[in-house]
Amino acid sequence: MNLHFNQSLAKNYNSKAQIIRVLSEAWVKDNGYCPNCSTQPLNEFANGKPVADFYCSHCNEQYELKSKKSKLSNIINDGAYKTMIERINSDDNPSFFFLTYSQECSVNNFLIIPKQFFKPDIIIKRKPLSATARRSGWVGCNIDLRKVPESGKVFLVKDNQVIPRKNVTEQFQKTLFLREQSTASRGWTLDVWQCIDRLDDKFSLQQVYAFANELQLKHPDNNHVRDKIRQQLQVLRDKGIIEFVSRGHYRKSY
Repeated sequence: MNLHFNQSLAKNYNSKAQIIRVLSEAWVKDNGYCPNCSTQPLNEFANGKPVADFYCSHCNEQYELKSKKSKLSNIINDGAYKTMIERINSDDNPSFFFLTYSQECSVNNFLIIPKQFFKPDIIIKRKPLSATARRSGWVGCNIDLRKVPESGKVFLVKDNQVIPRKNVTEQFQKTLFLREQSTASRGWTLDVWQCIDRLDDKFSLQQVYAFANELQLKHPDNNHVRDKIRQQLQVLRDKGIIEFVSRGHYRKSY
């Protein structure tokens, strides 16, 4: 995998945004692959496809690319809020590639967050543009990566190092079980998973119970939060995300 952009492709462009779009999309087309099935290359959608840039012709996974100079941050600027919410709630919502690059136009991080990790609360609504703005009243959004469990961040390139394709595909496929869950069940699984992320590699049931009040606020209609915590720990154990060590004690498998 060549980590450098082909800068000659941008010689006819003046806008910085256009230049980066052309360079980053060309890089993904030449170097990227489908994390789900390893098919290479990915195909490009026609310009104007809402929220999606690439698709895999083998497994039909869809991908949207977000590129940014310097470090990967927790908050990613995105487009129209309404379009994004509609897209992630649709049956063919995309997974997201996030690419960061250096001053020298070299890729330093390239990761995917699979679509099953996207819930409406990961999308932050921005204030409408002012009355004096060219697009007065337009409402954009940000993507909050802090609400994604660490296992949901699948790196193809991390800190300038290319991750073996086999490792990428294994990590991607390990969380596909979330797609089989209902929206409500997936929300519970991801919320408990995020709590576990904040604990050490070895943790106890009592430590997870400590998040009960926080989880109650997220799920105000449920009056059996501790029961749901135990249920979700069982789900995560059955899917190999965590391991059972002894009664009331667990270990992360990621």
